[in-house]
Amino acid sequence: MDKLKGKFKINTNIRQFSMLIALVVIMVFFQWLTGGILLTPQNVTNLIMQNGYVIILTVGMLLCIVSSGSIDLSVGSVVAFVGAVLGELIVGMGVSTYIAIPAALVIGALIGAWQGFWIAYMRIPAFIVTLAGMLVFRGLTQLVLQGHTVSPFPEGFTLISSGFVATPAAALILGGVAIAIYVFMSIRRRMKKRKNGFAVTSLAFFVISLVAVSAAIGLFALWLYLYKGVPVVLVLMLTLIIVYSFFVSKTVPGRYLYAMGGNEKAAILSGIKTKKVLFLTFVNMSVLAAVAGIVYTSRLQAATPTAGLNFELDAIAACFIGGASNSGGVGTVIGAVIGALVMGVLNNGLSIMGVGSDLVQTIKGLVLLAAVVFDIVSKSRAKA
Repeated sequence: MDKLKGKFKINTNIRQFSMLIALVVIMVFFQWLTGGILLTPQNVTNLIMQNGYVIILTVGMLLCIVSSGSIDLSVGSVVAFVGAVLGELIVGMGVSTYIAIPAALVIGALIGAWQGFWIAYMRIPAFIVTLAGMLVFRGLTQLVLQGHTVSPFPEGFTLISSGFVATPAAALILGGVAIAIYVFMSIRRRMKKRKNGFAVTSLAFFVISLVAVSAAIGLFALWLYLYKGVPVVLVLMLTLIIVYSFFVSKTVPGRYLYAMGGNEKAAILSGIKTKKVLFLTFVNMSVLAAVAGIVYTSRLQAATPTAGLNFELDAIAACFIGGASNSGGVGTVIGAVIGALVMGVLNNGLSIMGVGSDLVQTIKGLVLLAAVVFDIVSKSRAKA
């Protein structure tokens, strides 16, 4: 009986950390296939900079999926449209970056309010509204840019995606602080669960996980130190991840999202203003799409009509790979970020190997399908 209980605990732990384990396996696999190039300090930094905008979009997409099982198909076009507006303002009209960026965020909020109104208050399916938005804002991007690429942007703007914070030594300091916070919070969370009578993982597994995650954080900090330090876009990403993780797990409005996704009728009977919450969810999504548009345009150093193509697909895939449910009510920010990193490592690793874009898309599609199948099988076994 004890052996069976131990085996059950191990299986539960493996399911809980399955995507993190999968990410590590994929990284080790591509490290081998690329002859050690994948995890060089320079490539790790490039990996962060290349996938910053996808992670930003993924955080917003997760909230849409959790709240109602909906997806936003317009985010790639919004990224392109925001980039076009920035190009016209900064390059074409000489407007200051400090004015153009807030203007871009306001445009993102207005787009979200427009789409959120039809979805939340007029009850038009999000798929239809955002599909229309995808076409509308792609067309407006072409109209603003007249089919041309606008560049170059000033150096201050490009530093958003290519700049670094302070000196390389700051990476080691931040890494040490991150490890200390992680260990403290993990121990505190475990003690709190035991005090309240909740089940916790075995002590051996807990210690192993602490050591493994701390080692991973330390190694990551060392990689950053050995190249140029902490990228500005990484600070932006971590800020968003921390803020949204706290929001969905520790605040009442964040819990409303899960209540709505789990059972909207019950949420209404509980007094939750579901229309308002859904409206704000799509406003938030478009604001984050505007942030991603700023980051991507900064990295590209140009505003181009083809920007943002398939970004929405990467964000959606990352959420589902990271454990979100297509029926809503299930998913975490950290899980979605891990899903985005899986997609990013696949893109980067296959690119280093010289694999064509057509085959890359095929492999990413198969990975998405495998993740969803795994989720369905795990749920069916849990019910059994």
